[in-house]
Amino acid sequence: MSTVFQGLRRLAVLLLLPVVLLLLPSTAAALQWDAATLTVPADPNGTQITFNESEIKAGRKIFNTSCGTCHAGGITKTNQNVGLDPETLALATPPRDSVAALVDYMKDPTSYDGEMSIADLHPSLRSADVFVQMRNLTDEDLRRMAGYILVAPKVQGLQWGGGKIYF
Repeated sequence: MSTVFQGLRRLAVLLLLPVVLLLLPSTAAALQWDAATLTVPADPNGTQITFNESEIKAGRKIFNTSCGTCHAGGITKTNQNVGLDPETLALATPPRDSVAALVDYMKDPTSYDGEMSIADLHPSLRSADVFVQMRNLTDEDLRRMAGYILVAPKVQGLQWGGGKIYF
């Protein structure tokens, strides 16, 4: 009887081991959330801010709910030439590669060259009467969302904003 029990026990371990390994966080995933990864520019003056993992996860959820219709994986679906990767954000006028600059953009967006308001086309707090997904967002929500946008390329690498199609 004990031999049968031991055999069943070994079989159970062999069958459950892959499931358990899938559920455990990987070493690579744990390494992605170090302080260097979670530290991003706070403002255009070079001040840095370090988010915690829960703020970034909350920012991802807010981003997907509020911006996921037009932005997926750091790419702008309506214009694949404009991404959310740090290089593209830095080239905007004014640069949008800091938390403060992204929050400002989400409050009152301008064209990529900074020449005109696009609040009537792009969801923002300014146009929350039209874009309902923006109505209940707070400054803290915008800050977390900006943090997620700036941390995502560090965690996802080329998957964030990669695969652009230039026309």
